[in-house]
Amino acid sequence: MTALGFPAFPPVGRGSMARTWWGRAWIKAMEDSALDERQLRDGRKYARGGYVGAITVSAGRMSASVRDYEDDTTYQTVMRLEPLSEAEWRRFLDQVATQSGHIAALLDGDMPAELVDAAADAGVRLLPDLGDLDPECTCPGWELPCRHAAALAYQVSWLLDSDPFVLLLLRGKATADLLADLQSRVSTFPAAEAFAQPFVPLPDPPPVPDEPLVELDVPAAEGIDPVALALLAKDAASRARQLMVGEVPDLPCTADLVRYAAVYSVDLDVDPRSVAAWRNGGIDGLRVLSTTWRPPPAVAARAADTAAAAVEGAVEVHDNHWTFGDAQVRLGRDGRWYPYRDQDGEWWPVGPPQADIASALIAVLA
Repeated sequence: MTALGFPAFPPVGRGSMARTWWGRAWIKAMEDSALDERQLRDGRKYARGGYVGAITVSAGRMSASVRDYEDDTTYQTVMRLEPLSEAEWRRFLDQVATQSGHIAALLDGDMPAELVDAAADAGVRLLPDLGDLDPECTCPGWELPCRHAAALAYQVSWLLDSDPFVLLLLRGKATADLLADLQSRVSTFPAAEAFAQPFVPLPDPPPVPDEPLVELDVPAAEGIDPVALALLAKDAASRARQLMVGEVPDLPCTADLVRYAAVYSVDLDVDPRSVAAWRNGGIDGLRVLSTTWRPPPAVAARAADTAAAAVEGAVEVHDNHWTFGDAQVRLGRDGRWYPYRDQDGEWWPVGPPQADIASALIAVLA
């Protein structure tokens, strides 16, 4: 198994985060799934301060020792990313081999951002998405990620800035193996022969059908739930139609279970608050339920002024949460405001998101 070692980064100045498209996309995947904004702030401080040791990268795994500023203890930190299967690599490289520009770029040591689209066309997710990065650390903290894992992830984005092929190694292919596989595909279909072929335009795509109506008469059989199978068929037909118009987000397994439970009102082993969050706001509503973040100061100041004018009494502000007794509104990263209410000590989403905090307050206090 190929593994690459990278020397520790020296301390850097404030503001030194990912510069390239690849690095920023990596950071977004980590930050969108974070449960605690404070851990991200500490992680950025540790990354810039040079507290992360040498980084080792191999298929599906990156690791480093991270020294803690507070207790001066060194912890072993790992971040995992599921490698692509051989079938996924085969589909991806076959797709890349159809584009001469992609082939030339890769063979020249470059990775154009369009490779993400090529991967998507092959049904492969190249960049990590919400929940794909799995952090581990020997520290006693319970946060996902803790500050040590966040620091590692921030520094890996710097590695991607300088060598985006690190991402392909994390997904399971060393650079030499990838280029050899690609070269073998190119050699089986010479470029001169390809360019000599007459241009044949693709036919127009078929019209998008109406929302499919799937009614299955599933006979009872051992080990098969007819109702559940009929629902799965209905969901598959609906999502196939949505794919034709590009409206299907690529969801992690847990989020997709929540979606299924919310859309079809089935009893699955998921948090009922997550189901309510999805019904009110979809994937953005689910993110607002499970993650916090620090809004820009100007946005927070305007929200505080509006809230003070709209309600009486003290307002408690924590990150993107504004709390008024047993009522609460939360600002999502999508810029919308989500109403919440305290029910037996738990915050429950109680309505769809609003365009401004005043409308959300009306919805939750009504």
